[in-house]
Amino acid sequence: MSMTTSSTRLMRRCGGWNNNRMRISIVILWLAAASLVRPAFAQDAEHSQHGSAAAGSAAAGSKLTPPTVFLDKSPRVVEYQLKRLDNSRLLQVERKTDNAKYIPVYAAILGRVGMSPQYREEALQALIKLRQSDSATVLLESIGKLDPADANEIRTSQQLASMLLNQTAELLNKQRDVIAGSADDQNMVVRAVAFAGLVLAGKPQDVLSRLKIDDDHRIAFLNAIELIPAAAERSLLREPVVELLTNSKNDRVTSAAARALGFIEEKRSDTFDLLAMAFANPAVRDEVVRTLLKVPASERAKPSRDKLAVALVEYAEQTPTEDRTSPAFVDAMQLADQLLGTIDSADAKPLRQRLDAVTVRLVRIKTVEEEMRYDVPYFAVQAGKTVQILLENHDLMPHNLVITVPGALKEVAQLGLEAGPTGGTSGLPYVPASDKVLHATGLVAADQQARLTFDAPTEPGEYPYVCTFPQHWYRMYGVMIVVEDLDSWQQNPVQPANPIGSNRSFVQAWTVNDLQGELEAGLKGRSPEIGKRIFTEASCAGCHKIAGEGGVIGPELTDLFTRWKGDRVSVLREILDPSHKVDEKYLMQKVLTADGQTITGILVTEDDDTVSLISSPEAKEPLRLARDDIDAMIPSSISMMPKALMDQYTKDEVFELLAYLESVDPGSKQ
Repeated sequence: MSMTTSSTRLMRRCGGWNNNRMRISIVILWLAAASLVRPAFAQDAEHSQHGSAAAGSAAAGSKLTPPTVFLDKSPRVVEYQLKRLDNSRLLQVERKTDNAKYIPVYAAILGRVGMSPQYREEALQALIKLRQSDSATVLLESIGKLDPADANEIRTSQQLASMLLNQTAELLNKQRDVIAGSADDQNMVVRAVAFAGLVLAGKPQDVLSRLKIDDDHRIAFLNAIELIPAAAERSLLREPVVELLTNSKNDRVTSAAARALGFIEEKRSDTFDLLAMAFANPAVRDEVVRTLLKVPASERAKPSRDKLAVALVEYAEQTPTEDRTSPAFVDAMQLADQLLGTIDSADAKPLRQRLDAVTVRLVRIKTVEEEMRYDVPYFAVQAGKTVQILLENHDLMPHNLVITVPGALKEVAQLGLEAGPTGGTSGLPYVPASDKVLHATGLVAADQQARLTFDAPTEPGEYPYVCTFPQHWYRMYGVMIVVEDLDSWQQNPVQPANPIGSNRSFVQAWTVNDLQGELEAGLKGRSPEIGKRIFTEASCAGCHKIAGEGGVIGPELTDLFTRWKGDRVSVLREILDPSHKVDEKYLMQKVLTADGQTITGILVTEDDDTVSLISSPEAKEPLRLARDDIDAMIPSSISMMPKALMDQYTKDEVFELLAYLESVDPGSKQ
């Protein structure tokens, strides 16, 4: 990328060339930094295997050697040099914990969007040592530098907050003075994190006393609720949250209180009653509806439930046509649909008729981040009626939704793979031209959505829906149930058969702590045959090879234990928490192009002029992009391997899989 093109783009993002003082300052800074950072060309960098924690690994096939950054310049220039580097090149910058000049490098790593957790942890410990400081000071300072209006930086601030708030109560209490000092910070995110830290340190009164100061402190307290990891500790704060909901005269506070109640699991039925009454206030309605959607159907009792159903239908009738596609309206209609399915059928039918007169039935389906699945496993529609599906992609990878005739899920997925990214029907990637496909969306990029409107089939039955992006069908599917009378079915819903024949259900959200104490005994006497079957059934073989057999998306696993030097706990963590350490070779990148496209993929090669990505597991060749055509390239700290793969397996089955991986490694037998 030429300096002229890059500086022009920089100026455009800074508000243009009108401000002469800004123009001169930025040009001087640009020239200074450009002369200091030297991305020389050389041989490919050496890479670690998946899961090894070698710092400084670059993207596979990179033609960029580690950049030279002059750390003896002014802080502003050093910071600017580091900002010019993407994550893989930032990690190549020399860093040591024996000299304070490396503080800016570690600070950049700690607060960088898309940085993997292991590098944040390394940076945190280094900064504590170099600054002779503590984790609270370092983390709160880093959070304070992030933009609370930027979605990617919000996610990063949440990750940093989690690093602080997952410390023990004893350690947090030792840092109480530092945390308390941030409880009055001007940055509302920092203030909320500090409030949560004081609660977890066993000092909730230090927080509650500040509620008397002003509404900003009250909102910070309410925003802190969702940051508290343990449900029991969140529930202890329910009373002051309810008090703010019912007594505040400030709609911003009331709205924040309604949102906070969504993270408190205690007394959900009381929450439903309170918020059902608050629905009448348009200023807080959006947050009220979002929290009401979190209340289980069993906790939605008469008469609040029935009154709210009527209010929602009236709200739909009063909403202008042009506003009926807004996210808030979609939320409200999701709630209305759920409530109509639980009230008496005789009361529901006239309300549904009124609703059908002003809007089509809408079913919202979201993708679950990191888990490669839809959040709705099945839904029902009335035969012959118009329905609209809103697919929201909250995952980094692209996904679609394809509805098939009964029993055709696997066949359509295979045909979609054969169709590929360009051979699909109506120009839709990975959607085959087959009479077994009823309806389909295109590929939906990260943080985007698509609507699919159609008339439901007239023949009742169970119609699968699936993501046909390569390899996703193993986990990403559901069922559209077509029924003759929707209201009657919702009074007594029946779960459909699993469309791929799996009879598994949720067992436990396994963590390393659940199993590491039993590893030695748990791996004894296991059967390689059982472990191999689980390896295939859990879809591991779709991405990984063992002894030359399996997929090619992920790394070969034959020598996994050798690479981890026999460390069973680390291998277990790779399985249960794949995003803990992400090899740069398998890091997903989200590319925003100058013409508004969003492309995701794995970085294969890069130089100063071009970037090459593998945009799908079955791509025959990389997608080559000119750097001048790229507005931003945002790395993800999330592994492309889904988490929760083992949540439908028992403890014994997890051990069987781990024992199998150890048994196939020749190095583990030496």
